[in-house]
Amino acid sequence: MGPPAIWVLLAGGLWALDEETSDTPCAFPFAYGNNIHYSCISTHSDYAWCSLDSNFQGRWRYCTAQDPPKCAFPFTFKKRTFQECTKYGYVLSRSWCSLTHDYNKDRKWKPCSPQHT
Repeated sequence: MGPPAIWVLLAGGLWALDEETSDTPCAFPFAYGNNIHYSCISTHSDYAWCSLDSNFQGRWRYCTAQDPPKCAFPFTFKKRTFQECTKYGYVLSRSWCSLTHDYNKDRKWKPCSPQHT
């Protein structure tokens, strides 16, 4: 007999979350609720979660500190291609990166850690 499942109410359905999914990586980006998500979300939940499939199929897990969205290198911004975090175009002169390979199209980004100047 396998580990006990934890039953939760998520997006109008009852889904099982078992202990085996805790090590499964998040599928970024993933489709849920007619939207594409590039990081963990808290929709229908008090805590951030992610889908384990690129198109949400009911398999999910809570996010941890190891689940931040990842930069997509190389990425295009305006007419330039970047291989690392950049300060180009950020009004506050902080480094950032795109979460997709084409920032111009998708407009998904995140600030980079202070170590990436």
